Amino acid sequence: PRYRADWDSLDARPLPAWFDRAKVGVFVHWGVFAVPAWGSEWFWWHWRGERRGDYERFVRGRYPPATTYADFAPRFTAHDFQPREWARLFQRAGARYVVLTAKHHEGFTNWGSPVSWSWNSVDTGPHRDLVGELGQALRESNISYGLYHSLLEWFNPLYLADKESGFKTQNFVLQKTMPELYDLVLRYKPDLIWSDGDWEAPASYWNSTSFLAWLYNDSPVKDTVVVNDRWGYNCSCHHGGYYNCADKYKPSALLTHKWEMCSSIDKLSWGYRSNMRTDELMDEASIIKELVQTVSFGGNYLLNVGPTKEGVIVPIFQERLLALGRWLDINGEAIYESKPWRVQMENSTNSVWYTSKGPAVYAIFLTWPQDGLLKLSSPVPSPGLQVTMLGLAGALAWHKSPAEGVLITLPHVPPSSLSAPSGWTVKLEGVQ
Repeated sequence: PRYRADWDSLDARPLPAWFDRAKVGVFVHWGVFAVPAWGSEWFWWHWRGERRGDYERFVRGRYPPATTYADFAPRFTAHDFQPREWARLFQRAGARYVVLTAKHHEGFTNWGSPVSWSWNSVDTGPHRDLVGELGQALRESNISYGLYHSLLEWFNPLYLADKESGFKTQNFVLQKTMPELYDLVLRYKPDLIWSDGDWEAPASYWNSTSFLAWLYNDSPVKDTVVVNDRWGYNCSCHHGGYYNCADKYKPSALLTHKWEMCSSIDKLSWGYRSNMRTDELMDEASIIKELVQTVSFGGNYLLNVGPTKEGVIVPIFQERLLALGRWLDINGEAIYESKPWRVQMENSTNSVWYTSKGPAVYAIFLTWPQDGLLKLSSPVPSPGLQVTMLGLAGALAWHKSPAEGVLITLPHVPPSSLSAPSGWTVKLEGVQ
């Protein structure tokens, strides 16, 4: 069907199936903000927009007088950026898609945008097409490619003039935002567009519905592209493709609409911080718990890393990604291409979560029971119930208890072959 440039029509478009099947993605926040590498990726806004004293003191103490944010761009070198190594890391992490910041709110584009003169990665800094290079490497690894793009730019004079008019004028949209979005689609043919920077102006200002109608009807990715819900204020959780709703969104029940949780290994920032501490980072168990809860409630999990200005994903981030990948090597059957089950978690605890795939039900338990008995009250077993543990050969013994449901006998300690801080999966075949 042809889609009209209105939400009723656009929201009726079926979400391309690859996205729900993928379940696991990696988010990459990379830009000029990796040069100061302090505070967060909102460095420029906190420094010059809010004029926060701690940011002003940081710049005075580290950089020459009269330093501007533009002076950081030549230091954004990407000297050590090796896109194939990134792709290999993301593949080993179990990611089925990757979303790169093509442009954050600072306006610097990680490709040679023809409408971002001298403020892009080809004209200055790396002198490389970062978007194109990573895209090629990911596609060689059969990983879907998404591009994050901010609608607004904090300090762009065209945007500030439109804002001053109460968004009655659209010079910024017509000369900057929309030309860039069309260029990204036509040049790189992304599998996903992760829109952001939507909170100040309505979708009518951004011409969002016109762009999405073109994207769904006539673009080179019209049948496969997926978009999120950040296309103007009041769109989140209401319009677009899948829902983000809010950063680190965690619903407490199953949603009827496809959604995604974006989370960050660094709990205080999305961009790289040179002064981060280990107690400010998510550990492996926390990552696995977020992933399992998200997928049980029907969501996708997008886990963020922030590379350095040289293009290095620091070892602690690599370690977390590889740990997730090792867990998925064993338990991925319960995650990829799964569907929510009729029950998402055991009522008495939040340490057992369910997913399903065809006739199989997966019970993912986050705490190993001390008595070696896994108690599942939700499944109703048939006489021919088969219980196995992912990554472990042979069937597990089970019996039914009137009070506690299905009781499954586990090894008293996790087998060394299943070593993980938390998160093991029992597969049930023959339950209702």
